Amino acid sequence: MADETPTDPPSELSEVPSAAPDTDASPSDAAAAAGAQPAVPAISGREARARRDHLARSQRGPRTPEERNAERVEGRRKKAVARRRRREQEKAKRTASGAEKGTGTPPAPPKDTTPQMRTGTVVSAKPDKTITVRIDVARRHRKYHKVVRSTTRLHAHDETNDAGEGDVVRVSESRPLSRNKRWKLEEVLERAK
Repeated sequence: MADETPTDPPSELSEVPSAAPDTDASPSDAAAAAGAQPAVPAISGREARARRDHLARSQRGPRTPEERNAERVEGRRKKAVARRRRREQEKAKRTASGAEKGTGTPPAPPKDTTPQMRTGTVVSAKPDKTITVRIDVARRHRKYHKVVRSTTRLHAHDETNDAGEGDVVRVSESRPLSRNKRWKLEEVLERAK
């Protein structure tokens, strides 16, 4: 089977001989008979190259592993040369456009926002320098107009251990101070009785 020569694949561009029209048939019958033959689509240059390459590969004999490895190394070398050339072109384009070396996106300006404030009740002051604040929110539902109440508990930093349980306090947003603390105590609004 290896010594067999491959035959050329049938060309799709070859024309199929059409039947001769009958002399006693009308011209419309002849046109209908000619239209019955499907039109053969022309193949693109890419497909023709692919077929030619496939035919060339199928005609060569079996290769040794060393030959396959040599082809692989040669292909990688060609790709590396092309990559190097492309990178040099990109580098030249960057320097020609006036971009200086080492300048990228400028750093973002600092935000001038005020930290969020929340008012709530201290439910636990047992940990050192930490309080747990319960924030009650009551708002009207947009669609059903019913008052919906929700509760949020958050941990806040209390540097001087000033707040006690039951105090009404105001806390503000801060950087992360621990795994759960992202708030700090601003002031005690009302002491527990």
